[in-house]
Amino acid sequence: MNTSPAFEDLTPDLIIGSVEKALERPMTGLTSPLPSYINRVYELESRDGERFVAKFYRPGRWADEALSDEHRFVLDCAVHEIPVITPLVLPGGGTIGQAGSIRFAVYPKRWGREIEITGDDDYRRLGQLIGRVHGAGAERNAPSRVVLHPGLSMADDVKTLVDGGFVSPSYLRMFVGLCSEIIDLSAPLFETAERIRLHGDCHGKNFLHRPGEGIMIIDFDDMVTGPPVQDLWLLLPDHAAKCRREMNLLLEGYEQFREFDDRTLRLIEPLRAMRIVYFLAWCSRQKDDYKFRTLFPDWGNDRFWANEISDLEQQLGIIRKDLGRYGNMNG
Repeated sequence: MNTSPAFEDLTPDLIIGSVEKALERPMTGLTSPLPSYINRVYELESRDGERFVAKFYRPGRWADEALSDEHRFVLDCAVHEIPVITPLVLPGGGTIGQAGSIRFAVYPKRWGREIEITGDDDYRRLGQLIGRVHGAGAERNAPSRVVLHPGLSMADDVKTLVDGGFVSPSYLRMFVGLCSEIIDLSAPLFETAERIRLHGDCHGKNFLHRPGEGIMIIDFDDMVTGPPVQDLWLLLPDHAAKCRREMNLLLEGYEQFREFDDRTLRLIEPLRAMRIVYFLAWCSRQKDDYKFRTLFPDWGNDRFWANEISDLEQQLGIIRKDLGRYGNMNG
């Protein structure tokens, strides 16, 4: 879906006017864009000097109900005194504002530096924080959010790419065959795994260190319902078989707050394959944006798809190897 014209309509006047109306506070002329691949995010300032961050959501990506699921999760974390940045509840009620046809949320500005994982204690502290987040995540459902499962979310991503004609014809059969085998091999493992609300995108850039306050987790935009291990494996520096020590440290911290089912460690490599396909589908939805075309000029050509096929073949090989190591996936 090409939604760039709607985002191009986000002029400074519309941004400032919409936020002023939503907050019922006059703003200065500051509209400083912040890095974001899929949404549009701006730093703003009220006339009394308070700084805010306004996130304008890509049209067509999330329904209002799905955005509400995200905001509710973050607010639930805050109730448990988990360090997060919560969307402001607007004077008119709710957390979602509207600028024309585009939905947005406003957050207080918080400073911090990206966390650097330099030792064992860093892994333990991250595990502790994720365990606390999952404690809040398990308290209620997110009915309008994606369910992370090979036969559901991955199958939908494959359909998006194939039906939209995004896969190079030279590699279409190979792509469909690889994805089908990954789904068939991996899906049984997910059937008995716990499903809770997850952050969904727990890589290092989504953790900030705030001096005197510790680690804060940010950006719940990709929250999903799925197995808890999803929020752990992205912090590993390599494939699961090569990172047992790091995973043990994460779990040492995690299990101070919540039990973890060790059997779900075998989900990591299927989840890695699913993320490859998810990212391809994510790119396909914005490939016509000028910003995206500038950053990824070769996306979708034959050379691009040759590399993606190679990555999927390698990942399928790892999944097959793990099948032999773990034995019966239904156990």
